[in-house]
Amino acid sequence: MQHPELAALLRRRLEIIADRDWYARDPAGHLEALKEVSGEITAWHAAHRGTLPARLEHFLTGCSYDKALKYIESDSG
Repeated sequence: MQHPELAALLRRRLEIIADRDWYARDPAGHLEALKEVSGEITAWHAAHRGTLPARLEHFLTGCSYDKALKYIESDSG
């Protein structure tokens, strides 16, 4: 799999979204964590812009993070 660091960030984002207990007990902290990982994804994308396959670039530009992860995991990325 290419781009393992990006894949880890995208998985972390999904884990945060799925953690409904965290959201229920600390919505502000949950939102902050989601903003933080989203910022890390954006920074990773900015650092690698122009070197990525066109489809992955498209998914990241459109914030289609689930599609980006599926693309990476399909061995296309």
